[in-house]
Amino acid sequence: MPTPGDILAALRGLAPAAGRDLAGLVTTADIAVDGGRVFVTIPVGAAVAETETWELLRRTAEQRLAALPGVSKALVTLTAERSPSVDVPGPKAPPAALPPQPPRRPTGEPKPPKSIPALAGVRSVVAVASGKGGVGKSTTACNLALALAARGLAVGVLDADIYGPSMPKLFGLKGQPRIASGRTLIPLEAYGCKVMSIGFVVEADNAMIWRGPMVSSAITQMLRDVAWGALDVLVVDMPPGTGDAQLTLAQQTPLSGAVVVSTPQDLSLIDARRGIAMFRNVGVPVFGIVENMSYFVCDDCGKRHHIFAHGGARSEAERLGVPFLGEVPLDPLVRERSDAGLPIVVTAPDAAAAKAYAAIAAAVAAALIARS
Repeated sequence: MPTPGDILAALRGLAPAAGRDLAGLVTTADIAVDGGRVFVTIPVGAAVAETETWELLRRTAEQRLAALPGVSKALVTLTAERSPSVDVPGPKAPPAALPPQPPRRPTGEPKPPKSIPALAGVRSVVAVASGKGGVGKSTTACNLALALAARGLAVGVLDADIYGPSMPKLFGLKGQPRIASGRTLIPLEAYGCKVMSIGFVVEADNAMIWRGPMVSSAITQMLRDVAWGALDVLVVDMPPGTGDAQLTLAQQTPLSGAVVVSTPQDLSLIDARRGIAMFRNVGVPVFGIVENMSYFVCDDCGKRHHIFAHGGARSEAERLGVPFLGEVPLDPLVRERSDAGLPIVVTAPDAAAAKAYAAIAAAVAAALIARS
């Protein structure tokens, strides 16, 4: 496999008309090698990131890296995030002529729509988020998408959880996306939903040891370079937490609203509260909270057992003034079907958990109609 030194050597000599070459802009932190796949993020100034010159350099860099021995695929992305020490040529205003800063948008005010060509045919984008991992966010996103599809909507799913992509497993999908033209990828399909995940292009057992800018760049590329086509709803499985990746999605994607998933226990609710605060701070409406693993029904006695307490998410929703979308039981059937790539909404629609997901989808659909 190529070393970082090999990669930097391949980038030497590639430079705009003036300034440092690409090898001088990239550090080892901007390079990731996964089997035969090479990923490189090039930090450039925001003023030049979208210019034709830099797009040509990016494509040339991909060609050089793809020609290295042992490389089966090369992906080079440009990011406007850079350290102050990096000097990238581009238009600069003199200090005295800096334009005035735009007024800060009040918290809660709807943010202006972003222009992402690949999302031109997508009517609504719904984020499914959680303040922490392990609360069933991805399973909820998968079944919510399928429940929306069951209502007759055209639905896509973007697996933006770069460090722990789950959609390939949940949808029972294998293989790599086909290329439509240039860099545009065709999403895979299962159960009537279009699905895109970083898990389709990296080995399942390899850890994604990427820094924040690389993760943000990968998410942006999955939004920009995927042929989503005409969709009523794109469900985005957000990474857990409130870091760089979450802010990239919240600020660069025209989110219609967010669904926050939590378990009933206080530890989970504390983090869910932070997630709601993040969406409010960037002007994204919160459609509501889902209480996952809300209760367990004993097979023998039929009694409900509250393993992780009960009602915490409902109380938190009332306290924060957001809708409570429903309770999803802790059901072994959900785990069994999810592990097998047989989502419960599709394969066991009469199960209690499937009915709960269907009710949540109805509430989300109503919220989308209210905003249209």
